[in-house]
Amino acid sequence: MTMRDLKSNLDPAHSLAPAVRTAGATGSAVDLRGFDAASVLVHAGAYTDGTHTPGLEASADGIAYDDVAAGHLIGAFAAISSGAGANTVQQVGYAGPARYLRAKLTIAGATGGAAAGITILRHRTARAGV
Repeated sequence: MTMRDLKSNLDPAHSLAPAVRTAGATGSAVDLRGFDAASVLVHAGAYTDGTHTPGLEASADGIAYDDVAAGHLIGAFAAISSGAGANTVQQVGYAGPARYLRAKLTIAGATGGAAAGITILRHRTARAGV
């Protein structure tokens, strides 16, 4: 059986570093240049309270950002609003034209909050070994 190297074709980047959050946050920009595809991984940890809704913004120039249209997502983000959402990973694909992506987390009703982080996984490199 032939083993294929997946590591050379993936490049993860934190947009929103893992932390316990009680207020909304916007992540840093991730440049998709040199990649043909991207996925967003939402890592949810311990949950105390509130509604934590992940989202994605896109930009052509890295300056002006807009929410990504549902038509450019493969799958959908689910709000984390109970202990059932704790210690889970969500994956949503991005199939839009923007060069830059950044994650966001909208939070309502949190006093203790929840631990979460969002990674943008760039893949299908234009060249191997990136």
